[in-house]
Amino acid sequence: MGGGWQSPAIRAVLATGLLLCAAAAHAGPIGEPDPELRALLAKNIDAADGFEHRYDAEVWFVDMSGRLQPFMADDAQRLQLLRIVHSEARRAKLAPELVMSVIEVESRFNRYAISRSGAQGLMQIMPFWLKEIGKPDDNLFHTRTNLRMGCTILKYYLDKERGNLINALARYNGSYGKPDYPMLVVNALNRHWYRR
Repeated sequence: MGGGWQSPAIRAVLATGLLLCAAAAHAGPIGEPDPELRALLAKNIDAADGFEHRYDAEVWFVDMSGRLQPFMADDAQRLQLLRIVHSEARRAKLAPELVMSVIEVESRFNRYAISRSGAQGLMQIMPFWLKEIGKPDDNLFHTRTNLRMGCTILKYYLDKERGNLINALARYNGSYGKPDYPMLVVNALNRHWYRR
């Protein structure tokens, strides 16, 4: 596939499709997408890694940004989080949509969340993990640090359970043998993040 998608005609069709998707996802009841949001999308698409083609990045960012908007209103923060989630999920060989589901259930996208048991940040990492796999200056409220640890831990449990998502999620949550937490994540995945 030698770059045929880069021809002017195909780029025009893709740009029109992107604008239509962006308008549907981000415009108010009527009108064009906000120029500032369009610029932020372009910046984050250009900076995204883990995508084979730019078009794939465009589609994913527009789609996921619209899905994340009810949880996170600020365009810049939303797109920055999506870029880091995609990067860290791919680094750990996880589906970014699964990571989004875990974050939704664990913290509702509050990077400063602290649980009753002391778990911190987006993916609710227990501080003892800093001693296990962290560095002295790591901070669990730092988005990339939290996601790198959370994705690494989740991938470890997924491998340990030979791909059994329910058991891996239960291990991640510390509720092995109980279906409640895994079903919350699976339901969030199906309701908000799974791309049909």
